[in-house]
Amino acid sequence: MELQKIVTTCPHCFNTFKNEYPEMGGNYDVIHHTQFLKKLIKQGVLSIEGGIYKGKRITYHDPCYLGRANKVYEAPRDLIKKLDAELLEMKSCKSKGLCCGAGGAQMFKDAENGDKEVNIERTEQAIETQPDIIAAACPFCNTMMTDGIKSKEQEGKIKVMDIAELIANANDL
Repeated sequence: MELQKIVTTCPHCFNTFKNEYPEMGGNYDVIHHTQFLKKLIKQGVLSIEGGIYKGKRITYHDPCYLGRANKVYEAPRDLIKKLDAELLEMKSCKSKGLCCGAGGAQMFKDAENGDKEVNIERTEQAIETQPDIIAAACPFCNTMMTDGIKSKEQEGKIKVMDIAELIANANDL
């Protein structure tokens, strides 16, 4: 059996499989997990129950390789809206989204000279929306935003969660 479809949780992998593998003969139907979850809900395979996020304020951080590199903006936002939560946009979002600072293995090295680390700047933009939750769709972004929340001493006030976690919690999976 030949592999035909790949579902990724990592936008970097999504980009690589979708845009770079075809040059080497790897032609696959590549879908990000937010697109996959949206499709499952649309098909009625998965539903969102319970309303545990009703009235919650959720801001969404656009991962670079999902958003700017591949123009996937609406699937994550549509999922947040289905949670019955209030979606709050940061001042830098969608095609103007600010990087979390993890790309290119930056999260594994010491900070460079400058006034502020990128993840702190992005976390400050998120905090400006006064969210209960910062949602992302990338494991690296989740780490960088979580580190930013810790540096701002907001762990007890603001959670950082992947959209898949939000959907799973809403369904008690």
